[in-house]
Parts: sequence; structure tokens; C-alpha cells
Amino acid sequence: MVASSEHILAASHAGSPRPSHSGFDRIFRAAAFGCAALVLLVLAGILAAMLYGGWPAFREFGFFGFVTGSVWNVGADQYGAWPAIAGTLSSAFIALVIGVPISLGIAVFLTQLSPPWLKAPIATAVELLAAVPSIIYGMWGLFVFAPLVANYIQVPLNSVVEGLPIVGTILYSRVPSGTGIFTAGIILALMIIPFIASVTRDMLDQIPPVLRESAYGIGCTTWEVVRHVLVPQAGVSIIGAIMLGLGRALGETMAVTFVIGNANRLGGSIFDPGSTIASRIANEFNEAADLQLNALIALGCILFLVTFAVLIAARLLIARVQRS
Repeated sequence: MVASSEHILAASHAGSPRPSHSGFDRIFRAAAFGCAALVLLVLAGILAAMLYGGWPAFREFGFFGFVTGSVWNVGADQYGAWPAIAGTLSSAFIALVIGVPISLGIAVFLTQLSPPWLKAPIATAVELLAAVPSIIYGMWGLFVFAPLVANYIQVPLNSVVEGLPIVGTILYSRVPSGTGIFTAGIILALMIIPFIASVTRDMLDQIPPVLRESAYGIGCTTWEVVRHVLVPQAGVSIIGAIMLGLGRALGETMAVTFVIGNANRLGGSIFDPGSTIASRIANEFNEAADLQLNALIALGCILFLVTFAVLIAARLLIARVQRS
């Protein structure tokens, strides 16, 4: 009786037509492929536009001549990108040196040490920092933070490092105005902290609690749990968060334009005024024409290539961490 009922049920299923979703699958696959291809097309279009617009400058000075040139003279139509490139990399490096440890400290505190009543206010405050417009950071940096840097960092530091051979060159400020690459780096650090801290906190929260409990169970301290359990588990995500912050620091425009000093020269001190690629484009693009416009577009192309190189380096580092 059971066998006959099973045969009847199998026959009924065999006789009924099965719904076909192959058409919907094809549409879904095509839509997903179109979304992925759109990103590649936009990326290729931006790069092509930058190369086309900056080609006259590359042809006039040569690619390496333009990249390594240090003279930016609009009147003589002489353009070199190295001071802006150095300012971009220096300010971003300072931002990472300051911002990454603070971001990791915030993430560890929120996930491991914070009492429940304090976790929500701090997490909300960190996320609100990401919502502050960049021009507000720039105005605050110029009118509030730069005078503090001049009065409480540059002036006392000058009396200590003046005359020293190497340290004096790096840390001595000829005109202690508060604006410069160091101030821009601190402002950038404040801007990238919310991104790195939020992503790192989310990744640490997703680590299974049994790993932490097992480490505490064998007598590990909080530092040992963070160092040997949490960081290795979330290492790839932490690197991705740092690269996200670095991308923000490399491309930031308005905040840096306010506080970096916008000097078209390469100084030896981190307190000297300088410029970044983004700030120079923002300052001169509105009135640029002919070869100057081509040079600014070439600067944008170089910034694009620098960001792309950073992304490749991040991918290689992530792959190495995953293998280890």
C-alpha cells in the first residue's frame, strides 16, 4: 500500500510541468554583469579622459620630467608635479601614523573594554565625525587649530631643534603660522578616524565570542587576546579599513586647501607650507587655460595612478596576510 502510494505520487510529479525560471535567471545574470561592467567602463572612461586631457603636458615635459619637476610657474608655462605629489604622500602618511593607532584603540575599547552605558554614545560620536562636511574641518583647522599649532607646537619646538643637523631641518618652521603639511596631516587623521574605527569595530564584533572566551579561559590578558586572537582574525578587514582611510586622505580637497598653505614649492620641514594634488587643482582649475589646464588634468591623472597603485599594494598585502 505504501509502495503504491509512492508510485502514484512520483507519477503525479512526473506528469506535472515544472516551472521554468531560466528566463529570469538570464535576466538576473545579465543585470548583475551589467552592474559589474558599468564600474569598469566608468573607471576606464575616467582614466581615458584624464590621459587625453593631460597628454599635452606629458608631451611637452615628458612623463618623468613632469612627475619629477619641481617648478610650477604659470607665467613661464613651466609645470612640475613633484611638490604636489610629495605633499599628497606626506600629509597622507602623517594622517595614517596618527589616525590608525587611534582608530584601532577606539575599536578595541568599544568591543572589549567599554561598559555598556558608554558604548552607544562613543560609537555615535565616532560615526557623527564621518558626517561632518570637509569644509567644516577646513574652517575649524584654519581658524582654531592652526593658531594652536603655531603657539604651542611650532614656537616651542623651534627653540629646541634650531641648529640641529637633521632633526632641525625636518621640524624647524621658518614662519610659525600653523599652516603646513603637518597641520593638514592632523586634519586628515581626524577625517579618516571614523571610517577606520567603524569598519574595524564591526569586524571585531563579528569574531565568534568562543575564541575570546577560550583565550581568557587559559589565562590570557586583554592585551594578549587582542594581539593574538582578535587582530589575526580581523587582519584582512583591518587592512581594508586602513586602505579605505588612505584613499580618503589622498583625495581630500577642501579641508587640505584651507590648512596646508598652498605653496608651490617643496620644503624640507613638515611644518612648511605645501600643496597636494587635489588642493592645487582646486586652487587653479577655475582660471586655468591652455597648457596650465592640461597640467592640472595631468595632475589628476597622476593622483588616479597613485590611488590605483595604493589599491594594488593593498591587494598584495591582503593576499599575503591570507596566505600566512
